This record gives sequence, structure tokens and C-alpha cells, in this order.
Amino acid sequence: MSSTNTSIQSEIKTVENKTVKVPHTYIIIFFVVLFAWLLTLLLPVGKFEKTEVKYMVNGKEKTKTVVQAGSFQYEKNDKGEVVKKPAKLWGTEDFGGYGMLNYVFEGMVRGDKWGAAVGIIAFILVIGGAFGIILRTGAVDSGILKMIKITNGKEFLILPVLFVLFSLGGAVFGMGEETIPFALIIIPLVVAMGYDAVVGVLITYVASQIGFATSWMNPFSLAVAQGVSGIPVFSGAQFRMVMWAVFTLAGLLYTLRYAKNVKKNPESSIAKEATEYFKKNMKTDVEDVEFNLGHKLVLLILLLGIIWVVWGVTKKGYYIPEIASQFFVMGLLSGIIGVIFRLNNMTANDIADSFQRGAADLVGAALVVGMAQGILIILGGTDPGTPTVLNTILNSLSNVVGKLGGAFAAWFMYLFQSVFNFFVVSGSGQASITMPIMAPLSDLVGVTRQVAVLAFQLGDGLTNIIVPTSACLMGVLGVARVDWGRWAKWQIKMQLFLFALGSVFVLVAHFIGFN
Repeated sequence: MSSTNTSIQSEIKTVENKTVKVPHTYIIIFFVVLFAWLLTLLLPVGKFEKTEVKYMVNGKEKTKTVVQAGSFQYEKNDKGEVVKKPAKLWGTEDFGGYGMLNYVFEGMVRGDKWGAAVGIIAFILVIGGAFGIILRTGAVDSGILKMIKITNGKEFLILPVLFVLFSLGGAVFGMGEETIPFALIIIPLVVAMGYDAVVGVLITYVASQIGFATSWMNPFSLAVAQGVSGIPVFSGAQFRMVMWAVFTLAGLLYTLRYAKNVKKNPESSIAKEATEYFKKNMKTDVEDVEFNLGHKLVLLILLLGIIWVVWGVTKKGYYIPEIASQFFVMGLLSGIIGVIFRLNNMTANDIADSFQRGAADLVGAALVVGMAQGILIILGGTDPGTPTVLNTILNSLSNVVGKLGGAFAAWFMYLFQSVFNFFVVSGSGQASITMPIMAPLSDLVGVTRQVAVLAFQLGDGLTNIIVPTSACLMGVLGVARVDWGRWAKWQIKMQLFLFALGSVFVLVAHFIGFN
């Protein structure tokens, strides 16, 4: 009997040794940066002319700087030869230009407080610190367990409600970065319900991006794309509402299927380590859970704070700086209540310590955001008016579209936008760069401009769920403690499913003359 057991154990170890481990996110990004560097050695640089266009959104005139179609030019030397500008192996902006080996630091200081790396990194650290204080009070754990006790086995109904709400958030006001703090609340909730951290990512960030991609009124991508394409802003809403409903239902069913499998067989989870982390750091005794006035006040502050955030985003246009400060206020007030009510024996020093630990927990996510931005720096940045390799790639892909026609051209526009989103993740940024080229091209190849915009919004939004250059995705995965490589290996199947569904809608829109 013992020899049989030894043989089985030996076979198990052999299988484990043969299992290919997914490379760490840092390793994957390094090789992508290396590939981008090699592209700069092989491809010439070029640029577009830029111009300003005006369009109307809800009765208000908006202005956007966009590229001029057909204005691409290669940079040439005195002999009339196209010029290559290889990125250096080493160097900073102050010393000869960006170098491949400087991508970490240069990526982290990219942008400003409203986005790119600097803003998102600061946002992640402040949010992490604020939630460190909130979680230190124990109110979230107690509230989660109390809710599970009240729902009494019906907590499975919570998943579809949250998925639809976050999808609506993406569709109505372009929810993206806002999902990071929500993930901090919801991931421990779903783990306590018997699921894993990935389910938390699916019902928050993934749901929001499905809504973002299929929106009929997204002010950050659809409005800009339609405005610069010369078609009425928010037109074609009925078709898009149907599309949103179909995609949301499809994404929800995909999520529920995974959630059911994980609950039935926890070993099938792709985030076992992350799930164990959350379980280890929260209370588990549902029957003896303490839920006093102090806990209720902290949760009330959290609820009122979330309402404040939603109001600020929808009514006042609050963005990263304001939202981060709102959550800091929530954390500070929660800490004060924790000290007054002695929640988990909190003291004033615990407020500072828990803020530091909360921020420290998300340093890894912040680093990934900076590293991913380094990819774009090596390619020369996203300014269409500066000679870069990225502009050359954009021009080459658009030329391919121009040689196609009919349904295949419409589908290739969708593929083109999906690929280009790796380089320019910003919805408004991608619309400003690509749509002034795609809109006139669509006229030439027999595709309506409305279909061209549809291809853009689907390609831009859906790939936000997988591209490592998305600071928001990397932030949410950091919160969930899920490595990007492992996420991508699992999510690629969902991505192909969504891409296929998107292809159906693009082709249907083309054949019905969606305009």
C-alpha cells in the first residue's frame, strides 16, 4: 500500500514539475519593452498634421485636436531618405533621449495628475491608504459577514445585480478608474461568499468595460468619436442599447459560469493565492460577528462617500484628483470613528500605520502601471504630431484598411482598433488619433461612418480588459492580487468570445446600413 502511495506522489510531483509557470508581470512587460525597442531599430518614423475640430455634446460646443487624414509624412534627411530614430539602450530625456533600460522610471513619471502614470499611481496609493484605514476598523469584514448571514444562502443573487450596475456605470458615465476603490470593497465580499478574487474583478472592472465598449452615451469615447467623424453625437442609440443588453447578458453568463465552477471546485480558481490572502485577513465566523454602532457609522460614511463620488463624477465632472481626495476623506473619518469607538482597539497612531500599510500593499500595482507606460515611451509616445514609430504603425494599418472594401473593411476596422488600443488606451485619445483617418476611409471603402465609430468603440473598450498598457486594469489586478500573466492566460478565452460577438455586431451593422 505504501509503495502505491509513493508511486502516486512521485507521479504528482512529476506533473507539477512539468507545469509551465506563467511569467511574472514584470518579466512580460520587460520583453514587450524589448520588442518595442527592436521595432524602433527597424521602422522609420513619421508624423501627421494636426487640426482642431468642433462638435456639439448636449447643446455645448466641444473642441478637440485631431489628426488630418492623408497628412502622414515620413521624416527625411537632407538626402531625401526616410529616417529611423532607434531608441537608445540607455538615456533619459535630459541626456540624449529615452533609453530602453530607463523604461521603469520614465514610465512612472509619465503624464500628470489627471492620468497616464503619475496620476494613476498617486490615485492607487491614496486609495490603498484610505482603504487600509477603513479595513483596519473591521467594519467592512463585519458588514460582509452580517450581509451573508442575512441573505442566508441567496448571496448568489448579488453577482448579477452588481455586474449590471457596473456595466451601466461604464455605459452612462464611462466608468474606468472609479472601479479600483469599488474592487477593494467587493473582492473581499465575493471571497467571503465562497468565490475568488477573479469574480470580484469580473463583476467590477470587466463589467464596466463591457458597458464602456457598448455605450450609447459615453462622453469619453463615443461622443468624441462621433464628433470628430462628423456625425450627430449620441446618434444610433437604439442599436447600441440592444448591443449593450446582449453584451452585458453574455458577460454576466460567462461570469456566473466561472463563479459557479469556482464555488463548486475552489481548485479550479486561477487566483488561489490571492483568495487565500483575503480569507486570511478577514473574519470568518458568521455566527459570532460583532456589528456595533461604530461599524455601522463607518459603513454609513462609506455609503455616503460612494454617493458623493457618483454625484461628483456625473454632475461636477470629478476625475482622478477629486476622487482620490474623496476617498481620503472617507478613510480619515472612518479612522476617527474607529478611535472613538475603539474598533479593533484602534488608536490615533493606527490611523497613520494602516494608511501606510494600505498604500504599501498596492505599491506592486503602482510599479506595473509605470512599467506599462514605458512601452509607449520607447515607441516615441502617442503624439501624432511628433515623428514616431507608433505613427508609422498607425499609417501602415490604415493603408491596409483603405485597400479593402465592404464587410471585410468594416471587420478589419474593428481588428485595427483592437490592436491599436494596446498603444493608446485612452478612449478619447484613440478617437482623436484614429477616427479622423478611419471616417474618411470608411466613405471610400463602402462603410458608413456610424459603423466605423462602432468598430472603434468595441475595439477600444473590450481590449481594455486584457492589454497590460491599461493603467486601470493593472490597478484593479493589483487590488485583487492577481498577476497579469495569469489573468491574460485565463482571460484570452473570454476576450476571443467577446471579440467574436463584437464581430457579429459590426457585420450586422454594416449589412443593415447602420447610419
